[in-house]
Amino acid sequence: QVQLVESGGGLVQAGGSLRLSCAASGRTSSRYFMAWFRQAPGKEREFVGYISWSVGTTYYADSLKGRFTISRDTAKNTVYLQMNSLKPEDTAVYYCSLRYGWGTTSRLDYAYWGQGTQVTVSS
Repeated sequence: QVQLVESGGGLVQAGGSLRLSCAASGRTSSRYFMAWFRQAPGKEREFVGYISWSVGTTYYADSLKGRFTISRDTAKNTVYLQMNSLKPEDTAVYYCSLRYGWGTTSRLDYAYWGQGTQVTVSS
């Protein structure tokens, strides 16, 4: 079993920064991908980015490249989402997820999910 717990959300002004954390617990292999998704009210859950746990390579949604950065701390079993230059349209619940195998951009491919953490960006 794998459990994921997000933290670090909150209220920030436009242009500000936040770093979200996702701590993984339970039994995990070294060959998996962890991804961030977000969901705004009334919207579909959309892909933010993913990281290969074993290699550390990352991939991001085109619209977020340059502002969002994903990193990992293998000793802490934790993945981070650094969000800079935040905009009001970034307001959403942000979810951490995990899947075994190759990284994908579809939420339907991810088996494990955290509870989500709210990010609100004021104008």
